[in-house]
Amino acid sequence: MSRYLTAPKVGLLALISLYGDSVVPMIAIVPLLSFVVPFLLPPQATARRSLSCEKGNFLTSSISDVREATILHASGIPGRTLWDLFLKKLWEINSFDQLHVFFDSLSLLLPNRLEEAQKDAEVGDLSLPSRMRFSRNSPFGVFLRRAQLEFTRLQLHDSITLWKSFISYRNPTLPTWRRRNPGPGQANYDINLAEPEVDVQEDLRLILYRDIMEVDHRQLGNSTEDIEKLLEFQRDRMQATGIRLTEDMQKRLAEMIQAGKNVPALFHYVNFLDTWKCGDYPSSFDNLHRFYDYTMYNRDRTFYQYAVLSLAILQKDFGCLPEAIMAMHETISAARENKDLGCLNYSLSWLHNLSKAYPTEVDEIQKSGVLGNDREALVFMKAKAKESGMWGLLSTTLLSEARLGLVNGESVSTALENVMKASYLSLMKNVPSAVASELLIHSSIFSRLGVSCVAWSLEELLLDCHFEHSSGEEILHAESKRACAMALKGRHGDALARMENIDPGLLRTLKHKQYWRTCMNVLKLQHALYRDDLIAAEHFLSQLQANPPPDREMAFPIMVFEVNVQVRRLNYSNAIVLLEKHAEELQAEDADILFRILLMTLKAQIYDQAGISQKAFSIAIRAASLAYKARLLPALWQAVRVLCQVLNSLQEFDSASKLLRAIMPQVLECEDCELAAATLHALADAHIGIAGQMADGSIKQKEHMTRGSGYLEISFDEFSRGNNIRGQRETLAKKATILHLNGDLVLANDCAARYLAILKTANDEVTM
Repeated sequence: MSRYLTAPKVGLLALISLYGDSVVPMIAIVPLLSFVVPFLLPPQATARRSLSCEKGNFLTSSISDVREATILHASGIPGRTLWDLFLKKLWEINSFDQLHVFFDSLSLLLPNRLEEAQKDAEVGDLSLPSRMRFSRNSPFGVFLRRAQLEFTRLQLHDSITLWKSFISYRNPTLPTWRRRNPGPGQANYDINLAEPEVDVQEDLRLILYRDIMEVDHRQLGNSTEDIEKLLEFQRDRMQATGIRLTEDMQKRLAEMIQAGKNVPALFHYVNFLDTWKCGDYPSSFDNLHRFYDYTMYNRDRTFYQYAVLSLAILQKDFGCLPEAIMAMHETISAARENKDLGCLNYSLSWLHNLSKAYPTEVDEIQKSGVLGNDREALVFMKAKAKESGMWGLLSTTLLSEARLGLVNGESVSTALENVMKASYLSLMKNVPSAVASELLIHSSIFSRLGVSCVAWSLEELLLDCHFEHSSGEEILHAESKRACAMALKGRHGDALARMENIDPGLLRTLKHKQYWRTCMNVLKLQHALYRDDLIAAEHFLSQLQANPPPDREMAFPIMVFEVNVQVRRLNYSNAIVLLEKHAEELQAEDADILFRILLMTLKAQIYDQAGISQKAFSIAIRAASLAYKARLLPALWQAVRVLCQVLNSLQEFDSASKLLRAIMPQVLECEDCELAAATLHALADAHIGIAGQMADGSIKQKEHMTRGSGYLEISFDEFSRGNNIRGQRETLAKKATILHLNGDLVLANDCAARYLAILKTANDEVTM
């Protein structure tokens, strides 16, 4: 395998030479340059190169690619296309000697050096060059000079190998060349074989070129530098997106590595990333050590901190938190020793995020004094990121500060200010990788404010416009949030279908697969509870508890559903015990205030259902007060709804109806059919309670009974939209009772029939 020069690069040199001959018309210049230039730039510099890598062109152009790019464009010679002139260039190199002549002629495409120009001026040669010349520092000039230098360095054996591979590269154009040039001796591999004095042409052809047809055309364009560039591209892509290599790319990389004599050290690192993402701990550990053994052998100690950093991240993903913390402390020490601010800032940021994700397990970080408290850590990281010009880290730190403010229930305006600062920084400093995180936290802020339509639009913006610059984890989080929003609207089938239609390549990573499976089970568990299928709900709950997610955001719904299952079983004592246990865990971890408020609201609801209304009242008041201070509006409406249910239990129907009517527009704005249905149901109870306190047969009593019946009907529609069987049955039972009291026996019997039909349908679904 050649170090740099390959047959496709010779083809690119022929195209550049053709462009330098000034035979390319103006209309074809842009298409020709658009084809050639991407192969001369680094892989990260152009999207075309990335697409070429994914399609398997491996950073080089095949002969068919050149044909597609040139055959439709006419040349400056009448009756000839650029493809015809390109073939002429290729077939003019009809011997090993002509290959040397071709590389020597590349100097004519470059301007003379200063010494040569001075000599020409002294001699008096001021004639203009006959061909276009490229600046030595331009992409074309650098490529021409590098190609000449590498060809000069080639040993004889390597030069002959390049010549044979060039013949194989050019061979598919033989039929076309013969049709356009039917003269004798025009289609030989080597013009020397067409000499009349050579009597043993076939014997020479067999000796010299018997292995031409055996060359693997997929390996013609694979030099050592091309493979290293491809590995660098795959490494950067895997680190940015967090997904694994495709099976086709794994196979092709293995073939390319086997074709060469030496294995690039970066190949072991790409294997490390791939095995790490697939959950193969022993192989990933082995590949990581192998890669850094090679780099430490060939380089100096400056790569040591990155080795330990990768080891810390690996240990953390496989649940070895003590080892991960020790490795990260070693990383910080090495980074300080080598004055590597980038590695140091990233390590401190990683430790901070780890301490927030695992507050109980990582308590020794705070004790060690590496970070201090959260505010001190964020201020320190912001200052260091600004000093070292690490704008991506600065943007991430601002987002972390915004997230910390939301978790602690601080000012929402301050959180929005930090998000806007991060967004401005990403725009001005061109940090596209931070946009997805900004949109996700921006969406969370609007979800907490109860403006679900804006939150939905921001998630849609991420998936539709910033998909390319988002990591796999961010895409998966956005998809799961949209699926949960669909489930809140009652579209359980669409939510499950959306999760099932996620790109399978995204789920080839073990961490992503586990997160996806947890989301699917949570959605199924929620749907089972709505359908009052406790057997299925307990089955899904057992699956979730068998492999609890480390992410608190995903673990909290499991806590709530675990308590709800006990409530559905009417085991209020067990439900309270579980709830107290989870509340203590959240308090110890200093978890999100939203989770603590929701648990308080659930606790008040359980006490109310158990008949302990006074205790439920005080808890609901505290939950509503905390939600109002933190501006967690959906949680506030939930707490107010439970408070009104408690007021109904205490026969304070008028106060409950006033509160519920005041919050109803905002409740509907949240687009949560379960919250809307429960609120309307409580409002109906309040009106019916008011009617019960009035004189029998009065106009006001009938008015409140009519309003209560109307709210029950709307509540039934919302429960039906969410497929909440228990809610539908309770609503129909109350409505049938009201109609029976009003003397409408026909409508009451109709409601009873609907009740029985819903019950029968639910039982049939459970038994299926």
